[in-house]
Amino acid sequence: MGTSEAVLHVLTGAVPQFLSSDMCSSNSDLVFYSKCHIKSVKKKGSRRLPSLKCSSMSGCQIGSYRCKRLGGGLHGNTAIDRLTLLRCKCQQAESASGVDIGEGNGAWFVDNAKKLNLNGSMNSEDILEFKTVEQLKSENEVSMSNGKVGTGTNTIFTGGVDSVEDEAWKLLRASMVYYCGSPVGTIAANDPTSSNVLNYDQVFIRDFIPSGIAFLLKGEYDIVRNFILHTLQLQSWEKTMDCHSPGQGLMPASFKVRTVPLDGDDSATEEVLDPDFGEAAIGRVAPVDSGLWWIILLRAYGKCSDDLSVQERVDVQTGIKMILRLCLADGFDMFPTLLVTDGSCMIDRRMGIHGHPLEIQALFYSALLCAREMLIPGDGSADLIRALNNRLVALSFHIREYYWIDMRKLNEIYRYKTEEYSYDAVNKFNIYPDQISPWLVEWMPNKGGYLIGNLQPAHMDFRFFSLGNLWAVVSGLATIDQSHAILDLIETKWADLVAEMPFKICYPALEGQEWQIITGCDPKNTSLSHA
Repeated sequence: MGTSEAVLHVLTGAVPQFLSSDMCSSNSDLVFYSKCHIKSVKKKGSRRLPSLKCSSMSGCQIGSYRCKRLGGGLHGNTAIDRLTLLRCKCQQAESASGVDIGEGNGAWFVDNAKKLNLNGSMNSEDILEFKTVEQLKSENEVSMSNGKVGTGTNTIFTGGVDSVEDEAWKLLRASMVYYCGSPVGTIAANDPTSSNVLNYDQVFIRDFIPSGIAFLLKGEYDIVRNFILHTLQLQSWEKTMDCHSPGQGLMPASFKVRTVPLDGDDSATEEVLDPDFGEAAIGRVAPVDSGLWWIILLRAYGKCSDDLSVQERVDVQTGIKMILRLCLADGFDMFPTLLVTDGSCMIDRRMGIHGHPLEIQALFYSALLCAREMLIPGDGSADLIRALNNRLVALSFHIREYYWIDMRKLNEIYRYKTEEYSYDAVNKFNIYPDQISPWLVEWMPNKGGYLIGNLQPAHMDFRFFSLGNLWAVVSGLATIDQSHAILDLIETKWADLVAEMPFKICYPALEGQEWQIITGCDPKNTSLSHA
């Protein structure tokens, strides 16, 4: 199997035979093993608040200790008081050095290529690629035996020169965050030239996803498992802003490991996890995409590690259900897409994506597919699975039919009649042809197309959003023909979408008066920041 196919199958549920798995009903690993123990502590009053304390001096590894859910946690649907922190009584986290780098990339790829041959068959191109990698592996072993590989590197290249990939791994490992000696994520950004870090030194759910996928493909599963379980515990916290609490199931946007003085002992310190659900974020935006990313990463962890015990745990199953209930709740909306506010995903800043942005819908579709594969059938999940399946059908039809734009659809919109009142209206959303931007007519190639960024009554956002379109391809939300057309458009418009910079978040960028109105004159949301 080719590398690109392997990554696709790891990330999503686009192909049913790869997503399906035997769901064991055994719940032998239903408790959270730990060296930690639950202990009640007093916090400025007579009320006793539960907290998670770790008495280990060398750190606590998830999987080696036994814990119960905090304050009833997800099982009782009782929110934990916001003042309560996940506490770990540690004098000092052990050094981050000594992380096993494992075998070289050649060995890793060969071993995982064998694992990914799930159906026991390979085509001729895959066999050729597999043999080539085997040859590279043998050459790597010969080079290492001759002492030609530089020390401290994880590469098949000789001469001791680090490759770009090795340098990337060094930077990624340097960004790892530890909680009680165990890795729990990576920080959002590390700019040594800036003294104002704001919240970029926190572990963001969405920002850890590419890091987590990289660790999974590398065979380093512990950091992903720790991340999944710790963020799950944060889900049950009480979330309040101006006396209002959002629905249960909301996952935090980010969390930070803080060192605070130990209660009753000023000479000792302890580590705590402090989450942010948007009440401290710039703009106070709620993270709609965090829960969706969490479900997707949980499924990827199970597929890569073959460790299904995590997704079968009672608390994990309950966490999945809480996220789904929050997303599938009935509302006033007539569309199967998720209705969200601006800044609820992507860059957490105003980009004019309030309504039904493509990125959220693509993540929603992918999360529904992953959740369907992980939910254990039972009395408590039958109705949820039924609602999930119905939503998948309606959502996929809505996106494929109404979000798609190409030259043929563009000409069709130009001929739209407006103010149609009937059940069989062609222009269902009352789109006026005059709103078609001049840049789109010149930019749209004859071969290719894409999914527009947003759709609301009398409004179509014709901007090309990279993540939404690419994730629609990966997850199977776009049809096969649409997927090919999206890739054809990217190839044709490579100079506009990529050029000498990383893939742009969206195209075209907002400028001039449009930028002032939509972003609120945000200086951190200019055209160059979209690259």
